[in-house]
Amino acid sequence: MSDLLPNSITAGLTLDVPITLTAYPAPSWSLSVIMRGPQSIDLTATASDPQHLIQVDAITTAAWLPGDYWFSVRVSDGANVHEVDHGTLTIKPDLAAMPEGYDGRIYAEKVLDAIEAVIQGRATKDQQKYKINNRELERTPIGDLLKLRSTFKEEVRRAKAAAKGQSLLGRNVMVRF
Repeated sequence: MSDLLPNSITAGLTLDVPITLTAYPAPSWSLSVIMRGPQSIDLTATASDPQHLIQVDAITTAAWLPGDYWFSVRVSDGANVHEVDHGTLTIKPDLAAMPEGYDGRIYAEKVLDAIEAVIQGRATKDQQKYKINNRELERTPIGDLLKLRSTFKEEVRRAKAAAKGQSLLGRNVMVRF
């Protein structure tokens, strides 16, 4: 996780990130962000003494391809260049640009829904295996489906918690001494 940039950016929305670096104040130092992923994106901050401002309008971000990007935040005084942060961030698609029928669920949510549909469909079928002529059908045991459902429920819970910036380890337990 980056200290300077957000974990995600949404294409089609204005990006406005003020960055204060006491060791590398603007305008003595210039700041740039290099992002590589589905496309190359290079940003240059404007100086607002002593802050660096990353500002990108919505029209520009609308052209950014969604996906995961690796980034490097660098400062330069003309002769020296230092990397002050690096990491990954995700550019999310612009919902306004998505076609009708767009499904924004993550993979784990889609799989969980499919598992639950199989479990629901099995409620009316009592045979696990049957054979007609030379064709045989064997269904996944309910116990295995329930284990899979638990696994994917946990994955969905963690993804939602991470998206909200919450702990991935579960609920917080407060202790007083």
